[in-house]
Amino acid sequence: MMRKISLIFIVLAFTQIFGATRIKDIAIFRGARDNQLFGVGVVVGLNGSGDSGKVNSTLLSNMARTFNISIESTDLKTRNSALVMVLADIPPFYKEGMRLDVIVASIGDAKSLEGGFLVQTPLYGADGNVYAVAQGNVGLGGVDVKVSANLQNKYKVVGYIPNGAIVEKEIPFDFVDSNTVTILLRRPDFTTAARVAQAINTTFDRKIAKAIDASSIKTQVPSGFEDDVVTFLSLVEEIEVSVDQPAKVVINEKTGTVVFGGNVKVLDFTLSYGIFNISVKNGKVVSEGQTDATISSLVEALKSLGAKPQDIIAILQTMHNAGVLLADLVVM
Repeated sequence: MMRKISLIFIVLAFTQIFGATRIKDIAIFRGARDNQLFGVGVVVGLNGSGDSGKVNSTLLSNMARTFNISIESTDLKTRNSALVMVLADIPPFYKEGMRLDVIVASIGDAKSLEGGFLVQTPLYGADGNVYAVAQGNVGLGGVDVKVSANLQNKYKVVGYIPNGAIVEKEIPFDFVDSNTVTILLRRPDFTTAARVAQAINTTFDRKIAKAIDASSIKTQVPSGFEDDVVTFLSLVEEIEVSVDQPAKVVINEKTGTVVFGGNVKVLDFTLSYGIFNISVKNGKVVSEGQTDATISSLVEALKSLGAKPQDIIAILQTMHNAGVLLADLVVM
C-alpha cells in the first residue's frame, strides 16, 4: 500500500518582517573557530561482536608493554575488541581540563560496539599535536523501534561518549590583528555585510568598521577598548542588524516538503497542468481576491483547486525552468 505523503509548507520568517538580529547570531570573529580532532583507538569489553582481524590485538599488545607486561599479539586474538576512529570538535577558547563530546566509529568488521569501553586515546589536531585524550563507556543511543511492519535496528558500529575527552592543550587563537578584528558572516551577503558595518559605526558614533567583501567586515578596536577587547567584542555582538538573504525555494521530493520565503515573487505567466489552469497577470494571481503574485499566494490558490503535493512540486520545478520563479530552487 502506498504511503500517503502530506505536503508541509513552512514560511521562513525574514528579519525584515520580524525585526533585527544580533550580530552574534549571524557571524563569528575570524580566528575564533572550532577545530577537528581525531585519533585511532581500541574499544574493549565487547561480547564477541568485535573485529576478527589482528590489528586491534597488536595495539592492545603494545599498550600492555607500557605497563611492563609482555603479551604477544597472537595470544590476544579475540573478538571482544574493535579498532575505532575517535573524532571530536574542540570549540575556541577551550582550556586544559574542559571536556568534549566524542564520536567513536568502527574501522574494521566489528558487528557492534554496544557495551564497549574506549581505552585512553590521544586526539590529534591537523598540526600533529595532541590536544585532548578520550576514554570512557561507548553508548549507542536510542533503541530498536518498530516502523510500520518492520523492526528498525539502531546503528551499532558508531557510538558516542558524552564528555568523553579531556582537553590537554589549548589551541591558540589570534583574533586581534594590528588592533583590528574581522567579523565573518555565516551566510555571505553584500547587503548584510554593508548593514553590519553601518550598524557598528552608528553604535560607536565613529567610522571604525568597513565591509571588505560579502562575508567579512573589518573593525578597528577603539582606543578606549585597547586594553579591554573582550568588552568591545561583547558590545559588537549585541548590535542588531536587519539581515538580507536571497530568495530561495527548497523542495524535498521524498517527504513532499516545500520551504520558501513568504515574499518570493513570480513573473506573469499562464499555467495549464492537467485539470489546473491558473494565471498571474499584472503581478496578481488571477483567482478570488486577486492576491499579490507570491509563492505563498500561488500555492494557496493551487491547494484550493485540489492540487496534490506532487502536483505543486512539479509546477514549481516547471516555473523555475521557465524563468518565472524569482528565486533559487533547491531540490533534495
